[in-house]
Amino acid sequence: MDFLTILQILDSTVRLATPLLLACLAGLYSERAGVFDIGLEGKILAAAFFSAAVAFTSGSVWLGLLAGIAASMALAALHGVASITFRGNQLISGVAINFLAAGLTVVIAQTWFLQGGRTPQLSGAARFENIVLPGAASRIRDIAQQGPLGQIYSELISGHSIIVYVALAIVPLTWWVLYRTRFGLRLRAVGENPAAVDTAGVSVVGLRFAAVLIAGVLCGIAGAYLATALNAGFVKDMSAGRGFIALAALIFAKWRPWYALSACLLFGFFDAVGNRYQNIQLGEIIVPVQFMQALPYILVVIVLAGLVGKAIPPRAGGEPYVKER
Repeated sequence: MDFLTILQILDSTVRLATPLLLACLAGLYSERAGVFDIGLEGKILAAAFFSAAVAFTSGSVWLGLLAGIAASMALAALHGVASITFRGNQLISGVAINFLAAGLTVVIAQTWFLQGGRTPQLSGAARFENIVLPGAASRIRDIAQQGPLGQIYSELISGHSIIVYVALAIVPLTWWVLYRTRFGLRLRAVGENPAAVDTAGVSVVGLRFAAVLIAGVLCGIAGAYLATALNAGFVKDMSAGRGFIALAALIFAKWRPWYALSACLLFGFFDAVGNRYQNIQLGEIIVPVQFMQALPYILVVIVLAGLVGKAIPPRAGGEPYVKER
């Protein structure tokens, strides 16, 4: 395996890890505030459909992005009303959102476009184009002629869509918000001891709704990236379990932003390896393509089996807050 091939795998890792990272950070905000969000998958799926549909109809990928964020925030608000306002079971609410998004996206897509539950192919201004940074080569032949540093810059750092760079920038921003701002301090406190926050005169309901809506924005960006950057349109169930993988990555990261980046890159790496190397032969044994494609999900099982150390969630996570009178 040459150096350029390694860089191409890492480049694919970054692309595939981006929606996982955004969804993982979405879950981090929500769960740090004490609201478990199993509905990440549904919000990503809804955002993917509406971003692709609006981008195709309007011819503008930016309008598609806004539509995806709006769809995800609508489901996030629904989850907030069910689990915060009415104090319903947060897990059941999240599962209901997943089923709702899985069914509605296909039905609406078939009604609007009559293409078997998918949107037409996106092209031109309806898609996020890759950004070639100044001084970076854009062709494989030119990249191969560069030195190692030039190849890293041209193949790994340059050539991504703007959402990839935004997702990476959100990681230090999330760390700063959670650990260096009053809002972040209160958000973390409401996930640990909401009664103390309420006693201090801060609205527990308001903070939890803010966290849930922030999660909706991030899932909206993740879904829009799937449909308008990583792919060229919406197809049925295109989120492919990424919301659940993001939850596993969040547990693996122990609810910390920088660890979340590392965990998502690890999942993205397994996905990239599985996509690139298929039907590998080890002696007389041929590793089936299905096994390679299942690598990220196998890692999820390993994480959830508790083989990565003990992860302690926020103490008030999953518990509706009832104000004492």
